[in-house]
Amino acid sequence: MADITRRLGWRHLRSAPTAHVRHHRGGRLAHEGAGLSFWYRSLSAALSEVPVDDRELTMAFHATTADFQDVTVQATVTYRISDPETAAARIDFSIDPDTGLWRGAPLEQLSTLLTETAQQHALDTLAGSPLDEVLRSGVAAVRGRIDAGLADEPRLAATGLTVVAVRVVAIRPEPEVERALRTPTRERIQQEADRATYERRAVAVERERTIAENELASKIELARREEGLVEQRGTNARRQAEESAAADAVRAEAEATRTVRLARAEAEAARQVGEGRAQAQAAWLRVHADAEPATLHALALTRLAENVPKIDSVTLSPDVVTGLLSRLGGPAGGHDPAPRP
Repeated sequence: MADITRRLGWRHLRSAPTAHVRHHRGGRLAHEGAGLSFWYRSLSAALSEVPVDDRELTMAFHATTADFQDVTVQATVTYRISDPETAAARIDFSIDPDTGLWRGAPLEQLSTLLTETAQQHALDTLAGSPLDEVLRSGVAAVRGRIDAGLADEPRLAATGLTVVAVRVVAIRPEPEVERALRTPTRERIQQEADRATYERRAVAVERERTIAENELASKIELARREEGLVEQRGTNARRQAEESAAADAVRAEAEATRTVRLARAEAEAARQVGEGRAQAQAAWLRVHADAEPATLHALALTRLAENVPKIDSVTLSPDVVTGLLSRLGGPAGGHDPAPRP
C-alpha cells in the first residue's frame, strides 16, 4: 500500500520498490514505475498500484477419483505480475488518492482465477485415476498437470500473470477411507512384527537349548573327569598300599634279619659267657680242691659274713646255749675233720 501524505491541498505519494504505480492526470499518463515518489492533486489524479513481488497462493479443494472416492488436494502456487500495465488494464488496481487503499479486491480476483484454473486441471487428472494410484503417484502427476496447465492458460498471459512454481503438499482421502487403507498395511506390519517376535523367540529357545546342551555336555565331561579322578585316586591308593606293604615287608624282613642277628649274637655272647663262667668255675673248683680245709673254712666264713644281714642284737635261750656248749665240749669242737679228697 502506498504511503500518502497531505500538504495544503496537495498529496504526496511514496510507493514501495515492489509496487508498480501509474498516475494519470487529465487522461494522460504522468508517472509510472516502481518505487516512485511524487506530488499530485487528488481531484485530478487517477492512481493504480500493482504489486510486482512474488506471492504465495495456498489452495485446498476436493476432487473425485475414477473409483468415486473423494480426496482433498492441498497445493501452493507462487506467482507474480510480470506485466503490471496489462494487469492494471484488465483488473481494477486503482487506489484512493486520499488513503492509498485499493478501491476493489484485485488480489482476490487473481486468487480466484488461479485457484479455479489449477483446480480444473487437478480434477481432470484425478478423475482418470483410481484412488490407490492417486495415493501412490498422484502428487507428482497433479503437480505436473497444474504447472503445465497454468503455463498454457491464455487468460493468465493476457492478464499479465506468470506462474513461478507449483507445489502439491498432499492428496488425502476421507478419514474413514484412509483408516481402511491403512489397515492392511498395519496388519502386514503387525504380522511382520509378530513374525520377527516369533523368530526372536525361536532363536532365544534355540540358544537356550544350545546353552542347556553345553551345560549338559559340561556336566558329562566333569562327571567323566571325576570318574577318571576317582579311578586315578583308587590306583594311587592301591599303588600306595602296595608300596607301603612292600616297604613294610622290607622293614619286617630287615627287622627279622636284625632280630636273628641279635639273637645269634646274644646266643654267641651267652655261650661265650657260659664257657667263660664254666672255665672260671672249673678253675675256682680246682683252686678249692687244692686248698687246705682251714683255708676253705675261712673263705666260707668270709662269704657268709658278706651275705649275712645286719644283726643288731642276739638273744640266746638256755636251750641254744646248752646245745652249743655240748657241741663245743666234744672232741675237736664237735666236728669230725672233713676227709680230704
